[in-house]
Parts: sequence; C-alpha cells; structure tokens
Amino acid sequence: MSSSITDIDNDEDAASSSLLLDDSPANSTKSVLFFWAEWHSPSNTGGPFDTVVKTLAKQSDADGREVRFYRVLAEAAPRLSGRHNVNTVPTLIFIDTDGTVVDRIDGGEDVASVTQCYSRLVNASSSSENRSQSAPETNNVAQPPQQTPQQALDARLRSLTTSSPIMLFMKGAPNAPRCGFSRQAIEILTAASLSFGYFDILEDDEVRQGLKAYSDWPTYPQLYAKGELVGGLDILKELAEEEGGIVEQLELGEFVVKSGSSSAAVDAAHSQPKEEKKEEASLDDKLKQLVNRHRVMLFMKGIPSSPRCGFSRQIVEMLDSFDVPYDAFNILEDEEVRQGLKKYSDWPTYPQLYVEGDLVGGLDIVKEMMESGDLGELLKNNGQD
Repeated sequence: MSSSITDIDNDEDAASSSLLLDDSPANSTKSVLFFWAEWHSPSNTGGPFDTVVKTLAKQSDADGREVRFYRVLAEAAPRLSGRHNVNTVPTLIFIDTDGTVVDRIDGGEDVASVTQCYSRLVNASSSSENRSQSAPETNNVAQPPQQTPQQALDARLRSLTTSSPIMLFMKGAPNAPRCGFSRQAIEILTAASLSFGYFDILEDDEVRQGLKAYSDWPTYPQLYAKGELVGGLDILKELAEEEGGIVEQLELGEFVVKSGSSSAAVDAAHSQPKEEKKEEASLDDKLKQLVNRHRVMLFMKGIPSSPRCGFSRQIVEMLDSFDVPYDAFNILEDEEVRQGLKKYSDWPTYPQLYVEGDLVGGLDIVKEMMESGDLGELLKNNGQD
C-alpha cells in the first residue's frame, strides 16, 4: 500500500476520501492527519512541518508500511477540522487501525516530536491486533529478534537527527535558550534566515547523554544538516564567516525562509535607513491606534457577520455569547496590518483578541479562558466604552 500524501483542500475532498464517515480509512488503517494553513509558514509548503511529514511519508513507502497520510487545509475543511477539534495549526493526529488516537500535536514549534509520534504510531498495536496475537499459535514461525536498549536508542537518535533537514540540539527553545552557546547558535541560524527544527536536550536526559556518543561530539549545541553532524558552535561560527556563510557552505539554499522583501528592497533599506525607520514607526503608530480602537478589539479573517475561516468563526461565537460590545478588523483587507501585527504582538497567527490595548491571545487561549470562566470576567470587567 502506498503512503503517498492525499491533499484535502475542502470538506468535499474529505467526503470523497471518506474521512467524514465513522468507518473512514482513518479507522481501518494507521493514518496521520496533518492540518495546516496557508498563512502559517512552518506548516505551509516547504515549511519544516510540511517537510518532515513528506519525508516520513516517503520513508513509510520505502519501508513498506501501511500508513496513510492526509494533508488537510484546516480552514477550508471546517467539518473535518471540527470533527477532530482542530483549533490551531499545525495539528497532527496519529490514528491506529482501530480508530484510537495514539498521539496528537496541537501547535508549537517542536518539529522533532512529529517523528517521535510517528514512531509510536508505527510500533503501536491496536486492540484487534492484540486479540489476534493472543490467539494460540498454529505454527512455529520464527519471531524477529527484539532490539537491545542501545539499538532502540540509536534508532530513536537517527530519527531525531533526520526529523528536520536542519536540526539543532540545544538547551532550551529558540525563543528561550537556556545557555549562551545555544543562544549564539540560534542567532547564526536566524541571521541566515534558515528554517530549522530543534530538540531541547534538557527535557530528555537519555537523548542528552546518548547523542554525545552517537555523534562522537561531547558538547552542546549540536547541529545536524540533512542527517549529518555539522558540529558545535565553533564550527557554526567558522562557517558563518566563510564566503556565502552557512547557507552556501552547507548547500542549504532550499531551506532559506523566503521573506516578502527582495534584495532590491534590502539595498534600498540600506541606502535610506531613516526613511524606513519612519515607515516602521508610522506602522507601529497605526497598529497601536487599531488595538486601542475599542476596549475589546478582534483581529480576524472576515467580519463578525461573515467570518472567512473556521478559527475566526469560533472566536466570534464565543464573544457573541457575552453581552459585551466589541469591534473587529478584517486583516484580509489590509496586508500591511496583517503582517505588521504579527511582529507588533509577537503572535504569529490569527485571530488575535485585544482587551484595553493588551493582547489576550489567539483561539486556543480564548477557548481555555472561556472554559475556565476567565473570559467572561475579563470582558465584563470595567466594560464601559
């Protein structure tokens, strides 16, 4: 059976693939549902999550495994997204043959966890398989030898080092490094505009100690590119100083994150720094005015009476359940605001909710506050315009 990825671009595709039925293929064959969005670069085509899912699908084909992969455009398939309670991207759901969800990833940046969850799915035994295995043996078929603990660890490390084309093993996370060396490594990769996965070795001592022997490299951080060890911080610094930097030295051009600015725009920025600073200040002023336009301000796709995505629709329904006035801004009508607010708020996705000029968060945060009762208290507190 082929494990090639099936693209689900809307609910009609989901219905055609029988994913909206109780006896869908995801309930008869091991399956991976990958929910993504066009505006979310890490899950969009060429992003780290997209890349690792496609790599796993190819690996599954090569290994002859019976695993189906579905790549679902989350906002365009609201019925399927609602069926699996998807409210953020990326969301990955790993389903066993009997319909049991073996693992689930909701958002985040931990690309390495995708490979770990896939490995658990492949090795999982459904209840039906367990019943079959518990039946009396009718022949003397030789069982394959079990892996030793070291072999299992090596296999796990091999999966981790190849879980993203560029993989950094560090202390902490990119947005919160836990040591100066890891922070410098992040700065080098970020300056090169490279998309990369990471693994926090402080969270798993088995990996932390095992990778030293596996790599034959005694310190952290460690960088792997295309499954091969590059080295530590000193090596990264040397490569960054060479002609063409780390991108050309390691031939990583295909993993450079494309920004909206061209080289010409960059040159113009260097030649007119004061003008660009004025433009940035002007945009910040505009955004500050927008987030304070109303006490409760929602930035969404579409308008409250006609949301243009499932995530925006859900947050509108929650706000409408309270007798509190609010205003909304359609980010689809202003690309400058759409891109600028992500940086201004340091929040990469939409919708975004502000109260009294302060960011509350996105759909996942608002849902948690709704369930705890904190949202109603926040909205009604000093709720006069």
